[in-house]
Amino acid sequence: MPGRIQSIERAAAILRLLSGRSRRMGVAELAGQLGLPKTTVHGILRTLSDVGFVEQDPESGKYRLGAALLHMGSLYLDGNELRTRALTWSDALAARSHESVRIGTLHEGRVLIVHHVFRPDDSRQALEVGTLMPAHATAIGKAMLAESPYVAAEVAAAGLERFTPATIIDAEAFRAELQAIRERGWAGEVEELVTGVVAYAAPIKHRRDVTVGAIGITGPVERLLAGGEPSSELISYVREAARAVSRDLGAIPW
Repeated sequence: MPGRIQSIERAAAILRLLSGRSRRMGVAELAGQLGLPKTTVHGILRTLSDVGFVEQDPESGKYRLGAALLHMGSLYLDGNELRTRALTWSDALAARSHESVRIGTLHEGRVLIVHHVFRPDDSRQALEVGTLMPAHATAIGKAMLAESPYVAAEVAAAGLERFTPATIIDAEAFRAELQAIRERGWAGEVEELVTGVVAYAAPIKHRRDVTVGAIGITGPVERLLAGGEPSSELISYVREAARAVSRDLGAIPW
């Protein structure tokens, strides 16, 4: 049987130290805690930084866990748990908005719908639970990609498929769109996946401020746009629902 790999054990020890503290740690402090030479710790940190597992603060020079590792950890949150926590809030969102509600998570660069609430009227609707949707052309997908830069880069590198004339397929324009979404806290989709359909979504987070899903509403252009512009009232409903689910998952309210 092959022996244990010392470099991996040391890297794991560094990650455990960083995950167990709320503050950043420097090379000297980590080396002292682990009883290792500073040059050895610095080399491991450089490698972990290159793959996105740790990040270095440019001002203090200290290290913290990186976004790539936090995203991987978020995959432990089961989709059923997300659905369970969001049941009440998704029903309330459907009632307030009078539109259908979807909750999704990222799965291999696409959106997996884990919960779907029908629009509260008598129209014919199809249940979408279990459906995989393109992340780059949906509000719910863009809301998560804006908070997951590593996944967003992979999606863009794989090519952005066009579904309608409004679908964003240029990588630079897509990055700019995600930046705008990250700054304002919600995503919109105006006829990007299906002509005549509009959607709004906001990210759902859990402890450590990691995005684990998104919640959103979907409906026709005539109802979701106000004078040709996104409806601020409907967007506020979506963001309130996302905050409520996030609080239930242990996130710090914002």
